[in-house]
Amino acid sequence: MLRLENPDTVSRPAPSAILCNSRVVAVLRAGHAKDYGPVIEALRDGGVLSIELTLSTPGVFEELPLLLERFGGSVEIGVGTVTTLGEAETVLELGAAYIVTPVTEPDVITACAQRGVPVFPGGLTPTELNTGWKLGATAVKVFPASTVGPGYVSQLRGPFPDIQVVPSGGVEIGDVPAWIRAGALAVSLGGPLLGDAFKGGSLTELTTRARRVRALVDEAGGKK
Repeated sequence: MLRLENPDTVSRPAPSAILCNSRVVAVLRAGHAKDYGPVIEALRDGGVLSIELTLSTPGVFEELPLLLERFGGSVEIGVGTVTTLGEAETVLELGAAYIVTPVTEPDVITACAQRGVPVFPGGLTPTELNTGWKLGATAVKVFPASTVGPGYVSQLRGPFPDIQVVPSGGVEIGDVPAWIRAGALAVSLGGPLLGDAFKGGSLTELTTRARRVRALVDEAGGKK
């Protein structure tokens, strides 16, 4: 039987200063992780400093240490689409700054919480989100967020007043202010932010989109 901890006493890793300041996570998916470097640089130049490398992209295990060395402390690099304890342990050993999951996987949440590494488990229903929160999530990832909308955050805060939320999946750039005003810790953006950057598109335009997102966050609520 799954044993949930008291949310007042559970070991809960805090969100990083980078995430609290920027409140944006860029979700990267490409043909191969070797393509990530220039895109991360363009995002950094635009002020988006929290980068999620997805395990659905080949080569993440090999490229993660190289990217950490290349970018140092100028960005934080986490790993997403983590679905097993083995994957979590591997990327933690490689130096991932945080872990994101598309599901509520207790073993992954607990492993991160015990190590003090921020973890963002995915869920959609109140039961899934509350389960992840009670297990020690830094914040719960509402996924896919586009199916519920920003109003869902205030609805959750009724029965779960302290829960922290990061929307992901179908979040458009224009949706960012509404999610921030609703109380989201941060917003997670993939395609709408990245655009065609991995298909030869302009990295200058990517930096411009990143700056726009940061401006929208600042206008809606700024630092957490």
